This record gives sequence, C-alpha cells and structure tokens, in this order.
Amino acid sequence: MSTWPDRTGTPRRGVPRTRIAAAVAVAAAAALTVAGCGSSGGSSSGKQVPASAKQTIVFATQGLGSEGTATQAAVRAFEKANPKITVSILNLSPVSDVALQQLTQRFISGSSTPDVITTDVTWPATFARSGWLLNLGKFHPDTSAFFPAQMATGEYSGGVYGIPWFINAEGLYYRTDLVKTPPTTVSQLVSDARAAMKRDPSLKEGLAFEADKYEGAVTAWQSFGAQIGLPYLSNINTAANKAALTFIYDAVHTYKISPPAVSTWEESQVQSAWLAGQTPFALNWPYIFQLSQSTSNGKPAYPAVYNKTGWVPFPNASGGSPQASLGGDDLAINAKSTHQAAAWKFIQFLTSDQTQIARAVSAGDPPSVKSAYTSALYSKAPYFKQEQAVFAAATPRPVTPVYTQISSELQTMLSSVVTGQATPSAALSSTAPTVAQLQATLHSG
Repeated sequence: MSTWPDRTGTPRRGVPRTRIAAAVAVAAAAALTVAGCGSSGGSSSGKQVPASAKQTIVFATQGLGSEGTATQAAVRAFEKANPKITVSILNLSPVSDVALQQLTQRFISGSSTPDVITTDVTWPATFARSGWLLNLGKFHPDTSAFFPAQMATGEYSGGVYGIPWFINAEGLYYRTDLVKTPPTTVSQLVSDARAAMKRDPSLKEGLAFEADKYEGAVTAWQSFGAQIGLPYLSNINTAANKAALTFIYDAVHTYKISPPAVSTWEESQVQSAWLAGQTPFALNWPYIFQLSQSTSNGKPAYPAVYNKTGWVPFPNASGGSPQASLGGDDLAINAKSTHQAAAWKFIQFLTSDQTQIARAVSAGDPPSVKSAYTSALYSKAPYFKQEQAVFAAATPRPVTPVYTQISSELQTMLSSVVTGQATPSAALSSTAPTVAQLQATLHSG
C-alpha cells in the first residue's frame, strides 16, 4: 500500500506497516498452507450473474480523507452509468497490515465477497498462489495500457490476477529555492544538503527519509539503489546492496545530514519535515507534490515549499541507473465471486482515463493508465509532468508469495544498521542466508 500516508496522515501508499508483523506472518503462512503446491486462479462454483442483471457488488478498499472521497465519487459515477449495478463499499483498515489480515480471513473462510478487492502491489502473488483471485485473462485485459513495472505486480505463474489502479513510486523531493540543480550522484546530494544547512540555520536536517522498523525502510533502501528483485534473492549480499546500506548508515552517522531520529521516522514524519520547510531534501511518495502545491482560501497551505518543489529519482548509491521503489494499488476479483462480469465492468470504469484523471486531481493518486497523462491532466495538475521521470524508474519489490517474511528480515537488518548496532557488511552477510532460504521454500514442495 500502500507506501505511502493518506491525505489525513493515515499510513498508506503501498507501504505496509509492521506493527502487527506476527499476525501478518501467521496470515501469510496460512495462505501458503492452503495453497500447498496446487494451482491458482479458479472460478466460483456458484452460478454467475450476468452484468446486465440488477445486482450489488462489494468493493473492499482502503482510503480515508480525499482518497475515500474520490472512491465514493467514482462509485457514484459508475452507478449512474450502470443503474442496475450497486456498489457497496467495504472499508478495510487504513493500516495495510490489518487490511491484509482482514482480506486473508475472508478468503480462508471461503466467502464469495468482497467481489472486487483493492490489493497492495506486494499481495497478488500470495493471493493468486492460494487460489483466492480470479485469473483475469478470461476478460482479455490490455496489459500494455499500464506501466510495465506495476503491471508485473499483478501477474503470477503466467496469469493476470491484478490490474493497476494507481501507481506510486518513491522519489527525491528537493527545494528549488535552495538546490538549483537536482543531484545526480550521492556525493552531490550530500554536498548540496550540507551547503543548504550551512546557508540556512533554520533547516533541521539535510535529508529526511523513513527508517523505522517497517516496510518503508525497505522501500527507502531500494530507492537508494538496493537490488532485491527475484533474481537477487538467492544472495542479497552484493556490492550494490552494500552501497545502499552504507549510505543509510553514513547519512546519519558520517555525513550527519539526517538525524538519528530517522530510525523511528515513517512517511508521516518525513511529510511533516518537508512541508514545514525544515529540510532541502526528502524521500517520499508522489502525493507530497499535491500537498506542496495545495492552497487554502486562496493562499498556499504550506508556504515554505509552495512553488519551490522539485521531484526526481534518487541518485543510485552504487552509481548505477536511478530506481524508484514501486508502490501503489491493484484491483482484483475474488475467485469465488458470483458477480465476476459486473466486477470486471467496475474495474474497467475505475481504470478509464476520465476516472483516473478525476482521482489524480482530487486525491493526488497518479494514474496507472499511461494514456491518462495528457493535457487534460496537466491543465489541472501540472506537477504530474515532473512525476513521469520517477515513474519511469519505478522498480518493483520481489513478486513472491513469501515477500512478507523476507521483508521482515530486511526490516530487522536495516534497523540494526541505521541505529549503529551493526555494520552494513555484517548485517548483509548475516541476513542473506535467511532470505535465500525463505525464497527456496517455494520450490521445495
């Protein structure tokens, strides 16, 4: 999810929290137990209701504040265009871990509802392997319409189980009044941060980023240049990963451009630091751009950053091509739903250009559909022009049913480094075997 906070400050944005990590691990283990080594993507054994019939479908989704308002507006528009179909919203917890639990419990119980599910980009593989999601190949979706990196998060074992709803990628915000040229190397970023802090004593840090012991630390590490895709899980103890981990340590302990407090920071703290104008650089998700440019009663809501905001991919710590950790949400259909035709019609509506643009403008959620990036969007929200560069560098976390367990190990590793309890080399070498073993369990049944 859900990196990243909702407009109300509630944690969301494709970055699952780990406050109840043990419960999530149990849910994930249950999913794998149910799945065994069987096939996935079945269809409901119940009689299917045609899309033309009068019916109600249940949509399980997250979102508070402007996100919730945007979802309600989209539902009303869909119902107006399809008067025989009513959409009942099942509000999941805004905390991604809890939402995962809620969905897992419903799936395990064999419930035919919800019909349509909002799923974090890291969940479809687990759900699909368990046979809980419908293979959407029967509807012949146009997969080329979406950004490839996010489309891949909904694909599993040759099937399509999730359709991108909105995309998120984590990039580097910089103050255009303090930093004239966005940095392309880590050394330039450090130099610019130090120079800005020296010129302006009101700045409390040079770089704000999230490093609490939760999923956000993993996405930050990936955005700094860590390689954690499927091909690397057999041995994450690589030079690139060490460089990204070393940067996290150095930012706090060597360069001192980030305070020790980042070891407890999540997106909401980074958001506050940026909007208050206390840092020239911040790592965060695209919704911050909308907030930075927002107004209240005709005046800038956050004067310190209004018309002073730039956003680019974070410089790769190892000198390679920049990458931006991919977040966002996908849309899926319950394999046991008896309203699959209507559910697919609803997904098509949510991913239409018009609906995607409306949500982007009102809630700041970047369209997942490439064709939505036109003058119709830019005329209302010009900052989306800058965001494409970050989306082009979007890099997904590994699409694997055991990602929750792997992430838990990575979070522990990252926490030990940012707090100075372990060196990057020692932390990587001790964590790599466990990650490799977790991934290997998928092929041992």
